Amino acid sequence: MWDTLIINPMVNTLLGIYALLAGVFGPAHMFGLAIIFFTALIRLITYPLTASQMRSTAAMQEFQNSKEWKEIQKKYKNDREKLAQEQMRLYKEMGINPFSSCLPLIIQLPIIFGLYQAISRALASAPVQLIEFSTHIYPFINAANLIPLNNRFLWMDLNEPERLVVFGLGIPILTILVVITTYMQQKVMTPPPAAGAGEQGAQMAQMSQTMNIYMPLFMGFIAYSLNAGVALYFVASNLLSILQYALMGKVNWRNLLPGRAAKP
Repeated sequence: MWDTLIINPMVNTLLGIYALLAGVFGPAHMFGLAIIFFTALIRLITYPLTASQMRSTAAMQEFQNSKEWKEIQKKYKNDREKLAQEQMRLYKEMGINPFSSCLPLIIQLPIIFGLYQAISRALASAPVQLIEFSTHIYPFINAANLIPLNNRFLWMDLNEPERLVVFGLGIPILTILVVITTYMQQKVMTPPPAAGAGEQGAQMAQMSQTMNIYMPLFMGFIAYSLNAGVALYFVASNLLSILQYALMGKVNWRNLLPGRAAKP
């Protein structure tokens, strides 16, 4: 089931993009570009989820700023159980799903693991590995002239963890870029804080700050551990995500400046 729904579509999409690029520009370095184009395709396919997340974020901001919610907080500030009940009631009335912002991350996880396996199989070179890889290729794709794929992109072997050797020292350039772009993505896409949001608003702001620290480090650890193809996907996805939000006018660039966070 995993191969049918995740691995096989990814493998064949990557092969199709690689074939188009290799046919125009030649095979050298084209699998790296195929991953970047594949990332753009994923961003396009998941756009409805992104738009839904943005609407949910806007609705949450409206909720935090609503007069009714502020009055409820004051009224039940000493009764957490009743406060939670009223909060859920107001969520329902305003059509807010507090968990909708987690959906893009949930969707992203199988893509990450599937992409890792797809890249590992696509860049197989041993005869046994190539035979196993051929079982994932759709019959209408002529892979005879493509396999084995060129696994080089710039200084990287896309099937190995990325390290740029400088004076005998392996520097994980892509891992550093993953950490930086993940941090940038979270900062510029964080909405301005709600005015007078109360204790819960302060807790949400604190949670957001914590995520801004730990998520880039977590993604960097994954990029450091897995093959360079996955790390390349992370960097491309982060940059495309920022660009997508910027084109929609939803980016808070001031958040990147110390002490200049966007104000409500």
